[in-house]
Amino acid sequence: MAMKVMSAREAKNRFGEFLDAARREPVVVTKNDRPVAIMISIEDAADTLLPELFMDKEPGYDKWLSRKVTKTLARVDARKTGLHEHADAMALVKKRLEARLSRKPA
Repeated sequence: MAMKVMSAREAKNRFGEFLDAARREPVVVTKNDRPVAIMISIEDAADTLLPELFMDKEPGYDKWLSRKVTKTLARVDARKTGLHEHADAMALVKKRLEARLSRKPA
């Protein structure tokens, strides 16, 4: 599947068209004929992990995550748990996030 490609100069000079194109499909931005960025719509971004990257994390989150990953890897090495296929893991993560979001007050 071919994506729309625009040079950085085209994107700058035709910014409205650039935004419209990104609302329809991802647009690869090039500089000196090399890909340097991808513009996607906010709707498409919502279906990725991008929002997670910009959320304010609670104090101690990074330490907690590191401990959790370390423990999980130790359990995998000890064969006390298995690994999920990517699609299955993503479905589980999505289900957990949806459950968490449905519990938050609006």
